[in-house]
Amino acid sequence: MFKADVVVVNPTGLHARPASDFVAKAKSYESKVTIKRSGSETPAKNAKSIVVVLSMGLAQGDSIELAAEGADEEKAVTELAGLIASGFGEL
Repeated sequence: MFKADVVVVNPTGLHARPASDFVAKAKSYESKVTIKRSGSETPAKNAKSIVVVLSMGLAQGDSIELAAEGADEEKAVTELAGLIASGFGEL
């Protein structure tokens, strides 16, 4: 399993469009990909579900933990964290 923490930088957080972009990218990996708030005791959830990602209500400044397990786990986490850190082209 490979994990990384990343901070949401979008001024409007992970609203519908960036959440959709994130989920589409997550679905492109073979690995199981999960997401949760950093430091939270809540179990990690499926990052390949738009309903899950939107229901988290992630706002600017929130720190999240991405994790993946599988053949392309390191690539999945690294690229998804980079996508979030880039601001999805909204900065």
